Amino acid sequence: MSQLLLLIIAAAVVWRLYLWSRAPHDGPTRSVALSLLSAGLSYPVAMPGGGTGIDTVAGHGAAKLVQNVLLLATVYFLMCFYLFSADGQAARRRARWEAVVVTAVAVAIILAAVSVPHEALAGSFSTANMTISQVSFFYAGAGLYLMYALGAAGRWSARYARMSRRPHSTGLWMTALGLGAMALACAVRAAFVAVRWSGGSVPPQLTASVAVGLVVSSLLFVAGITYSGVRARITAMRLWLRRRRDHRRLTPLWQLLIEVYPENELRPASRGWWDRWRARGVHRRYHRRIVECRDGLVDISPYLVHGADGPGLLDLEPAQLARRLRVAVAMIENGAPAPGQAVALAVPEEADQNADVRQLIAVSDALRLTA
Repeated sequence: MSQLLLLIIAAAVVWRLYLWSRAPHDGPTRSVALSLLSAGLSYPVAMPGGGTGIDTVAGHGAAKLVQNVLLLATVYFLMCFYLFSADGQAARRRARWEAVVVTAVAVAIILAAVSVPHEALAGSFSTANMTISQVSFFYAGAGLYLMYALGAAGRWSARYARMSRRPHSTGLWMTALGLGAMALACAVRAAFVAVRWSGGSVPPQLTASVAVGLVVSSLLFVAGITYSGVRARITAMRLWLRRRRDHRRLTPLWQLLIEVYPENELRPASRGWWDRWRARGVHRRYHRRIVECRDGLVDISPYLVHGADGPGLLDLEPAQLARRLRVAVAMIENGAPAPGQAVALAVPEEADQNADVRQLIAVSDALRLTA
């Protein structure tokens, strides 16, 4: 499971770095890329055994220090995303000021970490000796800054959520709740540090509960920032599946018309592999088939009159039109002259493309049933 999550994080980091390369001067894009990069680098260090190499080279506790510095960078760049999204010179000044603050916090916890034996930071939060002032400062300093940065980002998320519409507001509210819950968990952990530094003890069950809450709030945050994108992808997939199905349902009508008017079949812009590959996309094939069916119906319409006038053709049911289409194809194959003028067929009452496509599909389905 951890390896799968690491692959997902790595893919997200690579994608965001690619977007940053496309817009190197865009502040929000740069901030998101750097935030994900910092989080992606901290995750392997936090995994069981992930910091062994760092501890081996730099001594026990070095991995813990690297992980916390990367977490500070993660939340700082997350704040920068909201700051740069607000735009304006004031936001840039605020980002520079926040950079001074996070740098000061990072330097402070580094000094605290190097002033104690390496073994003092080798354990976890629950096993660390908080009676050592440098150790308690290390955890409390990092935790308080995380609380501040996450709380600020949560407030900005809530502000944008009130200004947005669904589904974006739903994802923003989830993000705000996740960030707020993480900030609260960091505040509680800082209180635990104060209690243990003064010589008191915290029940292990309470520490474990806060850790679980931190994980749940992190998952809520991830769900919030991905909600709009995932929902958009689901909508796009539904559209892809529907157009793929409609493309297949149009096959009987398309085949009938292309056999008679092969010149109506649209071709790729060139014979290059790129154009041929793009032409195979579902959306392109779908729209191309609709155009080919429309052109074919207009071309064959003069053979469908059979004593009826143009308006009568427009009133034909799909099954009636399907029967006349087969008769018209036989007339064309026998070389019979066209008895009428070209008119538009399968015209829907509603003035939208989907209604037009439904009419074409109805005729195609009727052709399939009468085959």
